[in-house]
Amino acid sequence: MDRARRAHGTRRPRSVLALLTAALLAVPGITALSSAARAADADVSRNGGFESGLSGWTCTAGTTVNSPVHSGTSALQATPAGSDNAQCAQTVTVQPDSQYTLSGHVRGSYVYLGANGTGTTDVSTWTQSAPDWQKLSTTFRTGATTTKVTIYTHGWYGTGAYYADDISLIGPGGSGTGQPPAPPAGLRTTTVTSSSVGLSWSAVTGATGYSVYRDGTRVQTVTGTSATVSGLAAATAYGFQVTANNDAGESARSAVVTATTGPGGGGGSSDLPAHALVGYLHASFANGSGYTRLADVPDSWDVIDLAFGEPTSVTSGDIRFDRCPVTECPNVESDADFKAAIKAKQAAGKKVLISIGGQNGQVQLTTTAARDAFVTSVSKIIDTYGFDGLDIDFEGHSLSLNTGDTDFRNPTTPVIVNLISALKTLKARYGTKFVLTMAPETFFVQNGYQFYGSGKWGGQDPRCGAYLPVVHALRDDLTLLHVQDYNSGPIMGLDNQYHSMGGADFHIAMTDMLLTGFPVAGDAGNVFPPLRPDQVAIGMPASTNAGNGYVSPGEVTRTLDCLTKRTNCGSYATHGTWPALRGLMTWSVNWDRFANWEFQRNFDAYFG
Repeated sequence: MDRARRAHGTRRPRSVLALLTAALLAVPGITALSSAARAADADVSRNGGFESGLSGWTCTAGTTVNSPVHSGTSALQATPAGSDNAQCAQTVTVQPDSQYTLSGHVRGSYVYLGANGTGTTDVSTWTQSAPDWQKLSTTFRTGATTTKVTIYTHGWYGTGAYYADDISLIGPGGSGTGQPPAPPAGLRTTTVTSSSVGLSWSAVTGATGYSVYRDGTRVQTVTGTSATVSGLAAATAYGFQVTANNDAGESARSAVVTATTGPGGGGGSSDLPAHALVGYLHASFANGSGYTRLADVPDSWDVIDLAFGEPTSVTSGDIRFDRCPVTECPNVESDADFKAAIKAKQAAGKKVLISIGGQNGQVQLTTTAARDAFVTSVSKIIDTYGFDGLDIDFEGHSLSLNTGDTDFRNPTTPVIVNLISALKTLKARYGTKFVLTMAPETFFVQNGYQFYGSGKWGGQDPRCGAYLPVVHALRDDLTLLHVQDYNSGPIMGLDNQYHSMGGADFHIAMTDMLLTGFPVAGDAGNVFPPLRPDQVAIGMPASTNAGNGYVSPGEVTRTLDCLTKRTNCGSYATHGTWPALRGLMTWSVNWDRFANWEFQRNFDAYFG
């Protein structure tokens, strides 16, 4: 947020070659085809029809869809980007020196199907254009010592989504593959909190791993016989199942175990109204919107973020809050009147926070010394003014991920680790009533669905998705996440389509990602869990002057209708309905006043 404008049917059975040659050929001297060799042929691929989601596949940018499909009820949809061809691959067990046929049905432009690691000549086949389903097929022979082959499908860079279905690899089953394991027994719950459920089950003979399903969706893969599913909504019932896996495939799912999470109240959000209006107030500077005294902010605003506290230098961690000088803001109130206004707002049930960062306030906690300075200086500001808490509005180059830091659940980059530590320290210091909010840009959060950091092979912007480890580590302490759904480029949603600012669909798609969760960098085994709906507010500009991406009051209403009632939706299909969605955030109170309080009045009219 810069000072000028912003801050911020049932599937058909698979063909399995079981060729029975019961009669000898009548021509003398010609023997019968070897039935022993043919009888061993089978489809050694797993989940080639994508009926079990992406189970068995590793995809950089893929999901499953119910339409279009070649057969059954699901198919793969994958969308290449400028630096990613949206490959989906799986490694299968094969027999050495054996013939295999790889085939599949595809749809789209520049779609490839192939096999690597054959031990002889790797193969691929492709179509330049398939407006409807088209079958691709190729054959190969494995090398003398080959026991594993990787099959794959991919598109071409930036050419749009492609689809794949009914992929099979026909040939002799791999040595020792046997059968998929039996489904796990004894599934039970262990520790249940307001946001997580612990599970355990009995070990299955021959299993090399297990997959955990929540309400029919695979959310974790583990090697042991226990798991904790986090990021759940409070006071909500969930159904869990587990499957066992080995090289031969995935078992059937276990019986369903239902657990209801505990009551909410985490993150200091319990004393906010059910639906809150959040706004940034220009407190340290003036711009074309003019200076607004805190006492003059209408009662509709439930959370007021004072912009901004800024560091003495980028890496110092030493944060200062300097109120707007009289020379810049002639109508600025005195310190005494400012503190009195804070107390008056708090007495009326409002929350007043200090917001750190903004476009000009780059903060990089590169050392533990900077971390400690951050804690000390922010505490001093909070104590001086009696603030209710802290808003993190780190933008620009404040947060980025070091090369090799690829797991959002276990970050190693100092600026990330130190920020998490500092915020946990502040939360512990001030207790459960401490309000913690964050206002990242879409690039740092939802863009993590496609890209995370510099990527496994480097070359990507290391800031991609860099807020995800911070949000995840603080999710039990976080009061509100209000991503800036403005000043943003196109972002891919869970439908694998790019969404752009300017209408309700952008806000619906971006918010659905936060409330549904999403695989990070397309990795189905690395899922960012959903946030509770009471932790999420939607960030919008208050007027055309405030930032790019302004939408009319009618589009704001359509956004809220779709997300809280599942009515009035557009082209994007949400994955749920969230009547407990906390509310809206805007940049800014000042710009809304400049626009005759249009944003505030629309919020009040909607929520009453």
